[in-house]
Amino acid sequence: MQTVKAYAALSATEALIPTSIERRPVGPHDVLIDIRFAGICHSDIHTVRGDWGAQSYPLTPGHEIAGIVAEIGSAVTIHAVGDRVGVGCMVNSCRECINCRKGEEQYCLAGNIGTYGALDVDGTITQGGYATHVVVTEDFVLSIPEGLELDVAAPLLCAGITTYSPLRHWGAGQGRNVAVIGLGGLGHMAVQQAHAMGATVTVLSQSLKKQEDGLRLGADHYYATSDEKTFSDLAGSFDLIINTVSAALDINAYLQLLTLDGALVNVGAPAEPLPVQAFSLITGRRSFAGSMIGGIRETQEMLNFCAEHGIGAEIEVIPADKINDAYERVLASDVRYRFVIDTSTL
Repeated sequence: MQTVKAYAALSATEALIPTSIERRPVGPHDVLIDIRFAGICHSDIHTVRGDWGAQSYPLTPGHEIAGIVAEIGSAVTIHAVGDRVGVGCMVNSCRECINCRKGEEQYCLAGNIGTYGALDVDGTITQGGYATHVVVTEDFVLSIPEGLELDVAAPLLCAGITTYSPLRHWGAGQGRNVAVIGLGGLGHMAVQQAHAMGATVTVLSQSLKKQEDGLRLGADHYYATSDEKTFSDLAGSFDLIINTVSAALDINAYLQLLTLDGALVNVGAPAEPLPVQAFSLITGRRSFAGSMIGGIRETQEMLNFCAEHGIGAEIEVIPADKINDAYERVLASDVRYRFVIDTSTL
């Protein structure tokens, strides 16, 4: 076992503190990563505070990990010492179910093994990226292309793939009108990616205060949803709507903005139910769907796509002792658009 420095939550109500955690020895198919940067995701906050269920503490969060390979196991063939690599929201899966065999490990029928707070194959609880090092099986380690800086790449391992996957699955591209609800950590990625895919992109935000950012990132149009006229003016306009907001919205109102056969895809994960009236769907053969990150193959595709098109997360790099402050700022929507921890400060 290797002892490494980390930040961890001791309970759902306490601040994260500096500590040490154990990493398993490097096995034949394992990769030891020297973590350089770790993104802060809103889901980290939900998880450590018990919003999505009881957790085992102490818990080190973090599933947006970028670093350098420090050691490889004897049977590793995919990665080499010195490679620039990343780890996202999962570190293993059953590898055998129909979804895993299709490269959709995020939908593993046995349940994928999350990067933190999950029961690992050895019976321990996984610990995440707010740490100096992590050991991960080679098949769940991504290569970060040279065109992406490590700090900018880190949030792509969750935010980037969370938006890329539904944009690809529902066919964002030339001749398609795509709307993005919310211009936050997820939304600012969706705008850049949809624009690069060739779609006409509209941001639907509560106010116009981020309009300049939205247009700079690639949006063609920007509307305030606090203005009721927005919903009448845009009725029947969009082939695809990506909802990035983790809060309760009037989904029925947004469904009316879809064209015939249009789809509204939820990637935000609010704790509250999102009621849908049947007539909001059947009167336009509309779909209301959900999407969760992507498989390893698609995540690598996303990293390559972002490098090719010069897409990265807009970030604020912070030292480790500012993690708790960053949590409060995320909850107050006071970040444009992702915090990234410089793990050298651990």
